[in-house]
Amino acid sequence: QVQLVESGGGLVQTGGSLRLSCTVSGTIFGINIMGWHRQAPGKQRELVAALTSVGTTDYADSVKGRFTISRDNVKNTVFLQMNSLKPEDTAVYYCNADLSSVNFPNGKDYWGTGTLVTVSS
Repeated sequence: QVQLVESGGGLVQTGGSLRLSCTVSGTIFGINIMGWHRQAPGKQRELVAALTSVGTTDYADSVKGRFTISRDNVKNTVFLQMNSLKPEDTAVYYCNADLSSVNFPNGKDYWGTGTLVTVSS
C-alpha cells in the first residue's frame, strides 16, 4: 500500500543545516502535490513548503530564502533543504502528498508520521 516515509530529522545548532527527505512507498500513478508541514509544541500545524507536479512552489514566509523544496521524480522523493536554521524552526516535520494510484486514480491525501527537528540556541 501507499505510504510516505520521512527521514533526515535531528538535532542541530542555530545556523546549521539539515535535509529532510520523503519517499513514496508503493505503486502510484503520479504525484499531484507534495510538500512539508510542521508542528511545534502547543502550535497549529502549518505549511512549510509545497511543490506541484508542474514545478510551482509555495513557502511559508518564515522560511523563504532559507528552505528549498525539490523532488526526484524518478525516485518519487521530495526533499527539504533547510539552511540557516533557527530555534523557532524546532518542530515535528510531516511530509504531505496528494497521490494518484490504482485505488484512488483522482488522488488521495497522504501524511507521513513525522520527523523531529530540534534547533538549539
